[in-house]
Amino acid sequence: MSNRYAVILAAGQGTRMKSKLYKVLHPVCGKPMVQHVVDQVKTLQIEEMVTIIGHGAEKVQAQLGESSFYALQESQLGTAHAVMQAAPMLEGKEGVTIVVCGDTPLIKSETMEALFQHHEELKAKATILTARIEDPTGYGRIIRNQDGLVEKIVEHKDATEEERKINEINTGTYCFDNAALFAALKNVSNDNVQGEYYLPDVIEILKKQGEVVSAFQTNDLDETLGVNDRVALAEAEKIMRKRINEIHMRNGVTIIDPDHTYIETEVEIGQDTIVYPGTILKGKTIIGMDCHIGPNSEIVSCQIGNETVVRQSAAHNSSVGARVNIGPFAHIRPDSAIADDVKIGNFVEIKKAVFGEGSKASHLSYIGDAEIGSNVNLGCGSITVNYDGKNKFLTKIEDDVFIGCNSNLVAPVTVGKGAYVAAGSTITKDVPEAALSIARAHQVNKENYVEKLNVKK
Repeated sequence: MSNRYAVILAAGQGTRMKSKLYKVLHPVCGKPMVQHVVDQVKTLQIEEMVTIIGHGAEKVQAQLGESSFYALQESQLGTAHAVMQAAPMLEGKEGVTIVVCGDTPLIKSETMEALFQHHEELKAKATILTARIEDPTGYGRIIRNQDGLVEKIVEHKDATEEERKINEINTGTYCFDNAALFAALKNVSNDNVQGEYYLPDVIEILKKQGEVVSAFQTNDLDETLGVNDRVALAEAEKIMRKRINEIHMRNGVTIIDPDHTYIETEVEIGQDTIVYPGTILKGKTIIGMDCHIGPNSEIVSCQIGNETVVRQSAAHNSSVGARVNIGPFAHIRPDSAIADDVKIGNFVEIKKAVFGEGSKASHLSYIGDAEIGSNVNLGCGSITVNYDGKNKFLTKIEDDVFIGCNSNLVAPVTVGKGAYVAAGSTITKDVPEAALSIARAHQVNKENYVEKLNVKK
């Protein structure tokens, strides 16, 4: 196998996106389009990858990091001009270079590998990735000779009536003999209406030199989708989402309604977990086996243990143990750590809190900036009062504590092991171990109050 190189075209602004965000950074299933492309290319035993950057150069470079080298296209003068910018790094090297657009997030490494192999087997100087499309209007047509090699590429506007009947199109992805590519680029002209240098002109130059130009047809048209506007972005998202869901289902996950389940690329889900409709799983979320997730739940970058249930709730950047029951309508905010066998019930909000094994907050509570021990019961309406308007303070509740309903724990405060807090209490001082703390106003009953009130009226 010859040396392999890659050029990723990611310099365009994408004006049709009508966005402040540069086109190739628009996400598809949670990952920027150009990152999808680079991640697929990285699996192909590439010697060097060069990403051509222009608009949003610093942000694209920040996204891709050290996974690629970079070349700056200061003025966007066409695709051939873009590839020329990689000359200082690639020109003169022996091998094969693949050129891929950074706005084609659906292209697969398997297809690019097949393109490489086809190119090398035919000893071609250039190979075009093609596809067949039902309505090829607007696309460049692939004209093959009797041997199946490429005779030429004809743009739609220049095609004859007979050529327009051809439905094999140029997808914009190519393999080139690296030396031949950079030699031909020097002869590409910008003598056209747009005054730009176009990469398909390299094909014509190589053909005139008598070189072999081949075409490899993908059977999956979806892979070739280039995203130029929000309509195509939504289509790419839909296709990618279907791919992701099918992978999980084939790995033993039950997804009740794949069309209404949204799972991003880096999510991991264990076998025999059931995901219900309306669920959104994002970021680096890892869900264990035998879980029930949803319906209508959002989980972002969380680790969730086996046999846990999350119903109609949201959880973000937190860890959740095994056999935990969350929801409905609970909110697990960032930096929370919930141990095994915990219950977080309806309308409970947890924020930056540690919840010990077997503890319960069954309903209508806010637990923020807190360390909750094991086997703690937080009654309905329990609140950790953690904020004085300027600073946050910590509440500590040790093991086996019982907190009565409608209790306010004014931080910083500690409730000792095995203690009880009476319902309706506002706790402002530490509660000793095994104590009962009652902190509420003395009850006063006004006899005959209603009769007196009516007399006044």
